[in-house]
Amino acid sequence: MHLFPAIDLRGGKVVRLMQGDYAQQTTYGDNPLDQAKQFEDAGATWLHVVDLDGAKTGQLAHRDEIHDICSKTSLKVEVGGGVRSEATIDALLHIGVTRAIIGTAALRNWDWFESLMGNPTYRGRLVLGLDAREGKLAVSGWEETTDTTAIEVAQKVSDWPLAAIVYTDIATDGTLKGPNIEQTKAMCEATHTPIVASGGVGTLEHLAALRELPVQGAIIGRSLYENTFTIDDALAVFEKGRAIDA
Repeated sequence: MHLFPAIDLRGGKVVRLMQGDYAQQTTYGDNPLDQAKQFEDAGATWLHVVDLDGAKTGQLAHRDEIHDICSKTSLKVEVGGGVRSEATIDALLHIGVTRAIIGTAALRNWDWFESLMGNPTYRGRLVLGLDAREGKLAVSGWEETTDTTAIEVAQKVSDWPLAAIVYTDIATDGTLKGPNIEQTKAMCEATHTPIVASGGVGTLEHLAALRELPVQGAIIGRSLYENTFTIDDALAVFEKGRAIDA
């Protein structure tokens, strides 16, 4: 199981949004590369990056910052936000990104997304991003909610050559109040595609609860920036399965 520290980018800065609300932003730093190096030095091997400006506009806005992270750290990087064309996917893979996350573009142009599965270059390199509010999928930087459920889509791609599905529960994202264990479990049971859980992790107990599910990994953000626990503590509990002291 993998731990994915998160760097959300907006205007070149490292930020976090509360429940995906662009009006509720907290800025944690102005140097994404330094933040990535801090995670790497603390023992992380993966990094989850979201281009928030790209998610909103549909155009990748932080290519240079992402390139710096890929070229100046040894982290395996997955990137989402504004990934809506093959040209963008190719550009990300070219600069060293390990996995490209496709969300809005997949849901709005399903035939196009399905056609990507026939490209051998993309096998195991694409991640489907499913962001849900009360089970219903949201797109365009979470500004629009659809009638389609995350479970329905997860079932559709069960036998596709995807690297993973990143499942984000919007209601818990950035709250530190705990992940949606019930819905995450349902996602794992609905598909053979590995699930990466995102949203709500605020304690080591939350990570331990996720570890009981058959997830590929968990994304953590605000809890690290606000020093709720350390990368080392999180790795010990989530990746190594160490018990939490009472």
